[in-house]
This record gives sequence, structure tokens and C-alpha cells, in this order.
Amino acid sequence: MNRENQGSVNEMITDEDVAAYQRDGAVCIPGLFKGWVDDIIAAIDQNMREPGPYAADNLKAGEQGRFFDDYCNWTRLPALARIIEKSPMAEAAARLMGSKRVQLFHDHVLVKEPGTAKATPWHQDAPYYFVEGRQTLSFWIPVDPVREASLRLVAGSHRWDKMVLPTRWLNEDNFYPDQEDFLPVPDPDAEPDKYRVLEWPMAPGDAVAFDFRTLHGARGNLSGSRRRALSLRLVGDDARYVTRPGPTSPPFPGHNMTDGQTLREDWFPVVWSA
Repeated sequence: MNRENQGSVNEMITDEDVAAYQRDGAVCIPGLFKGWVDDIIAAIDQNMREPGPYAADNLKAGEQGRFFDDYCNWTRLPALARIIEKSPMAEAAARLMGSKRVQLFHDHVLVKEPGTAKATPWHQDAPYYFVEGRQTLSFWIPVDPVREASLRLVAGSHRWDKMVLPTRWLNEDNFYPDQEDFLPVPDPDAEPDKYRVLEWPMAPGDAVAFDFRTLHGARGNLSGSRRRALSLRLVGDDARYVTRPGPTSPPFPGHNMTDGQTLREDWFPVVWSA
């Protein structure tokens, strides 16, 4: 695809987009990665052929389809490294977060093959991570057209006083033993009058940007087409290391960071600076 036909980040992301991101915790930016679809497909294909140590298939025995995910592979997948280094990712994140600096946290590949009934459970990303801050952002970028299997997000959930208790996707049991500091996992579909769910039909290269604290999930993929997506997770000026009540995901063993510290730049590189 021709990357030269893409506009500047300021053209692709309007002031209204920034306001929506800050207000709702999520916004859809059509075509933000349209010039990078081939690279994303190449990265996903290589990741599935050569999975990393964190790769998982999130289906129980007897469940149909395949729900593959893997993360933290950008240093070994050349196409993924190109996207991180050269795409509009970092500058776009800085504009939406209102940050003067952007660090890469990690990459995440998610693939639901046709006929996969398994839903992605409602969750926030922040409770799994050892990062605290209001300037955090994930891009969710499909490389296949999506409708029913698109990302779904609860508007305003990034501003809730407490975070939602994280669960394991396969067994849906609690990720941390101490539950008092977390909200129970809500069911927005059971209480549609209580929650405003954001959801967009998306074309390859579109991107949903959302805060680490925004509650989100996705339906199963019962279509006849694959649903391949790349997530890129980024942090801004105010992001700091925080200790969680148990092992985090990704774990990043041996990081040696302490509470209140900015993320170490040799592991989490600065990818944009004003």
C-alpha cells in the first residue's frame, strides 16, 4: 500500500477526536494505519508461525475455532519493528494523550479464526500491568474487515474510582487473590441502560485508540472470515511503575524497577519526543 497518500497525524486526528478520547476513553481513527496493513499481516503471520514464550490458545477442550494471542515480540519480528519505528503510531498517541513523550510498552497480536464462539471477556488492561498513569494508550488495529467481532468499549470507564478485577481469559478465574481493591467484572449487555458501549465497524488499517483503564471486550467470531488484529501499547509523561498484588501480564521478569519510577528506557524505548 502507498504510505505517501496518508495525511499528517494532525490531519488524521482532529481536535474532536482528542476530545472524544479524553472524555470517553476511546475513539476510532479511520485509516490511521492503512499504509501499514501489509506489514501488520506479515508480522502476525510470522508470529503465528514462530510463537513466542507467551503465546496462548484461549479455548478449552471441545470449544470450536481458534483464539490465538501473543505479546512482546517486536524485537524479533522485523515487520513489527518497522511499524513501531516508522508508522504514525507514536505521534498519534502523543496527540491523543496530550503527552510530550511516548514510550513503547508492548505489542500484542490477537487472532480469532472463523467459527470461534469464544468472546474476549470484559476487562481493563491496566490492572494486569505494572503501569499507573492517566497518559496511557492502546491502538487496536484490524487487518480484516470487522463488524460483529469488533472491539467493544464502555465509555467513561477509564475514570472509574476503582479498577475492575482482572481475570484469566482461558478459565476466567481471578488473576489476583486480593479482590477488595477491585470492582467485580460488570456485564454491560445485561445492563444496557447503565453503560454506554462504543463499537465501530472497521476496515483494515482503521484503529481504535483506548486508555489502559477503559473496560473493553469483543464477541466471538462467528463470521466466515478471520479476525486478525494488532494492539500496540504506549505510555506517556505521567506513567510510572507500580506494584500490583500479584504477578503482572506481561511479566517482564528481572526489570528491577521500583514504585514511582518511570519505565526503564532500555526495555521500553522512547519512540517519540516533542
